Amino acid sequence: MTLSASHPLMDGRTSGSPLITAYRGGKPERRPVWFMRQAGRSLPEYKVVRKGTEMLEACLDPALAAEITLQPVRRHDVDAGIFFSDIVIPLKLAGIDVDIVPGVGPVLGRPVRTAEDVAALPRLDDASLDPIREAVRLVVAELGSTPLVGFAGAPFTLAAYMVEGKPSRDHLGPRTMMHADPETWRALTDWAADASGRFLRAQVEAGASAAQLFDSWAGSLSLFDYSTFVAPASVRALDHVRDTGAPLIHFGTGTSELLLAMRDVGVDVVGVDYRLPLDEANRRLGGSTVLQGNIDPAMLSTPWPVLEAHVREVLAAGSAAPAHVVNLGHGVPPDTDPEVLTRVVELIHSVELPA
Repeated sequence: MTLSASHPLMDGRTSGSPLITAYRGGKPERRPVWFMRQAGRSLPEYKVVRKGTEMLEACLDPALAAEITLQPVRRHDVDAGIFFSDIVIPLKLAGIDVDIVPGVGPVLGRPVRTAEDVAALPRLDDASLDPIREAVRLVVAELGSTPLVGFAGAPFTLAAYMVEGKPSRDHLGPRTMMHADPETWRALTDWAADASGRFLRAQVEAGASAAQLFDSWAGSLSLFDYSTFVAPASVRALDHVRDTGAPLIHFGTGTSELLLAMRDVGVDVVGVDYRLPLDEANRRLGGSTVLQGNIDPAMLSTPWPVLEAHVREVLAAGSAAPAHVVNLGHGVPPDTDPEVLTRVVELIHSVELPA
C-alpha cells in the first residue's frame, strides 16, 4: 500500500462509503450509483463555466476541472464523482500535437504509424501531471465522504487514436498494425500503457478512491486479438496503480464477448455496456465478479414509466452479482434532461437491496 495516511481511503473518509463497499464486494447501506460522463455535457451549469474555454484547456485548468467534476455530485446526489478529463490528456501532457475538434473528436497533428514514429514519441514527464494532481486535490477537499473515481483511456483506445490520427468506426489501421508489424504495435501500446498508467496513478495518489480503465474501442476486436495484442498492455497500465489498493474497474463498449479477458487483466470490477443483461454478464463471469452498469442511455429520453421499468430491470439483473454499482451502459448523452438523472438516482436509492 503506497497511499499517504491522509488519503481518503486511508483516513476513513471513503473506505466505508457505499461505492467502495460495493467495489470491494461488500453490502453497502444503499445502492451506489454514478454515471459515466456525468461531469459536464448535459448540465446547464457546466455550459456556463465552460463558455469560451476549449475542452483540453478546461481539463488542464485545475480549478475549472474540479468545479465541473463536483457539479453533478451536488445536483444529483450520486455516490461518486468521476474526474473531469479526457482520454487524450496524457498525449497532450507528453507534448503530442492533439486537439478535440468539435463534431469530430480527438485529432492528432501527425498519426503514429511506423517504428520510427513510435521511437520518436516523447516520454510523459512526471512533473507535467501536476495540474491533474492539483485538480484532484481540489475535488477531494470538497467531496468529503463521497469518493472520486479516477479514469484513463486503455492502451488500445489511445493507440487506435494515435494510428488513425482521428476517430474511426472500424479501426482498420491499428487492427492491421498489430498483425503486420507486431513489434511496432507492442512498442506503441507499451508507450500508451505507461502514459495511461502514470495518468491514473497521479489521480489515485492525489486522492481518487478508485480507478477505471476505459476501453472505448475494444469492441472492434476479436477475443483472440484482444487477448494477444491488447490485454498485455492493459495489464501494464494497471500495474502502475495496483500497489495503491484502490479498487480497479475495467469498462469497454461492445465488449460482451471479451468480459472474461477484460476481468483477467486484473481488476476488481467489470463494467458492462447496455448490450448485455447483467445477470448474463454475471453468468459469463462465473458469479464471482462485482459488476457496474448498465442502464441504456437511450432510455433516459423515454417516458418516465418506460425508464422506471428499465431501471428496475437493471437493478434486478444486477442483484445476481456479488455486488452491483449502478451506472449507464455508456456515457450521459449531451441532450439528457438533468432532472431525469436526479429522478433516476432517487429511484435507485429508494429500492431496497436484496437480503
